[in-house]
Amino acid sequence: MNIWFQFLFCAAVIFYAGHKLSLFGEILADRMGLAKSWVGIVLLGVITSLCELVTSVSSVTFHDLPDMAVSGTIGSCLFNLMVIGLLDLFSKRPVSHVVDQGQILSAGFGIVLMGFAAIDILFGKYLPIMTFLNASDPLSLVYVLVYFLGMKMIFSYESTRAAASIVALAQGTPEHKRPLAAILLPFIFYAALIVGTSCYLPSLAEQIGKMTGWGQSFIGSSFIAVTTSLPEFAVSMSAAKRGSFDIAVGNLLGSNLFNVVILAVTDFCYGKAPLLRSVSENNALTALTTMIATGIVIIGLTYRSEKKLWLLAGDAIALLLVYVLANVLLFYAR
Repeated sequence: MNIWFQFLFCAAVIFYAGHKLSLFGEILADRMGLAKSWVGIVLLGVITSLCELVTSVSSVTFHDLPDMAVSGTIGSCLFNLMVIGLLDLFSKRPVSHVVDQGQILSAGFGIVLMGFAAIDILFGKYLPIMTFLNASDPLSLVYVLVYFLGMKMIFSYESTRAAASIVALAQGTPEHKRPLAAILLPFIFYAALIVGTSCYLPSLAEQIGKMTGWGQSFIGSSFIAVTTSLPEFAVSMSAAKRGSFDIAVGNLLGSNLFNVVILAVTDFCYGKAPLLRSVSENNALTALTTMIATGIVIIGLTYRSEKKLWLLAGDAIALLLVYVLANVLLFYAR
């Protein structure tokens, strides 16, 4: 079977399963009475990052491709930010004007975590190695601690928001009245489908890299990053079509936070050496451009422009340009 057809087939399966998984995740949250804002940032952020988790870990454990693991995970963060720019297509006003400014909190923690990752890639060789934790990097512990600190602060902020300002994706449908088992079974099925398909991606990407000569970093930051981000793309676009922009943006920013935790998990699973010291420094470019893009999101949320230049607002156009620039530079640096 043609390698490109296999890759596209996997992408289609992940897109479909990601959409279904997010839908049942929202129904489950509604069934259990969870706050809808929390669904976007934490529940959906983690659920839709299952692809990145499985692909990253399988890249180092089954295929010994640390560069693919890191570039795919960080590249997914940059892709998610580009998707925030595309959300403008579904809104009459700029999305940065529509969503709650509390999203700045998630974006701020995203810059902090990605900053630590960039430091680790460029200067991690000067740090000690935690041999008692399977040759892990000490900054991996920092990623986890900062993530949970961020979740605590975001939860504290979200708990003070007025319930009327939160739009539920599944609100007004009879889905949440179904028995809990009828929700959990398809939820687990689609999660398993994503896990199984994701395990197949690294070997396909390795073959594409050898066939094209594009290199692991570019393949990871482009093909793998886009494919494993399809669940985030599916749920965010679905939310945007329903006008639930807070959940859409929260899902993407929450996924970016969890993606850095994935680097810590992958570091522990790698075992040979600290993960981010074993990869190309080209990955620092992706990390830095991700920080720039996140900064643009914060600027947009702070300035809150009321007009678009055409179909997109200025901050959305800037996000698209940063994404294109990063991939062009990675292609020439491969």
